[in-house]
Amino acid sequence: MIRIETDAGWTLIEHREHARLAGRIAAHWGNAEFAAPEPRADILEAVARHDDAWVVRDALPFLTREGRPGAFSQELVGKNGAFEEIDFADYLAVRERATEAVAADNPYAAIIVSMHTFDLVASQTDPQALSEWDRKLRRRFLDGQLHRQVELIGLLEDRSPLNEDLGPTEVLRAFEFLDACDSLSLAMCVRFPRAISLRHTHPRRDETIAELVCTPLGGDTYRVAPYPFDKDQLNFEAPCRNVAGKTFTGDAAFHAAYAAAPIGRLEVTIVR
Repeated sequence: MIRIETDAGWTLIEHREHARLAGRIAAHWGNAEFAAPEPRADILEAVARHDDAWVVRDALPFLTREGRPGAFSQELVGKNGAFEEIDFADYLAVRERATEAVAADNPYAAIIVSMHTFDLVASQTDPQALSEWDRKLRRRFLDGQLHRQVELIGLLEDRSPLNEDLGPTEVLRAFEFLDACDSLSLAMCVRFPRAISLRHTHPRRDETIAELVCTPLGGDTYRVAPYPFDKDQLNFEAPCRNVAGKTFTGDAAFHAAYAAAPIGRLEVTIVR
């Protein structure tokens, strides 16, 4: 779950809906300055489905010890250990399922999702801050994801149309593209209040490299510069629930409030 604090309570967005928003954003990437990703269909599927594994957990959201909805929020953007206040083993289990949720349908997309998942765990955890048991879980998870990537590449090596897209440079670029779209969608879904760079730098058509910055303009409108999209203004919606109340006395009260909250729309705009 992803949360935005409001005057009356919380706006809550499911991870899968954030990922679908990222996928819709990704579909507009490409203009005279920036090329669209290739293989386009596979990479767009990876972006749109990279959080499919959160569906079960988000269907029954939980409370923190403070009685707030357990969720990713703007306070966690760019922080180590940004695991939504959930148990580390549970977090790794969700991340492992993220790869497998895509693997049967699209092995190439699953490779990119696995790279995204690997990087989140490798770069956003400080092994020294973990217990000895959690360090073992982390190492086992990272090794498992690398092994799974090799397996998935093996499935694709005989498919000649994809061979040229399985090179290290091409796969790395696809992973960085997913990360960029993910970070942009997350910034909007938490209403991050300051300018923030999208993850990684990105190549222009002239082979120069650009750092893309998302700047909030107010009213859920954001400027991205330099601008990689095919239209000067893009409008998107993501389903959400506006839950009344800041804290809850227990899971039953929270689940009742969540179920009673009508499904609304987070409406966001990206401009040049």
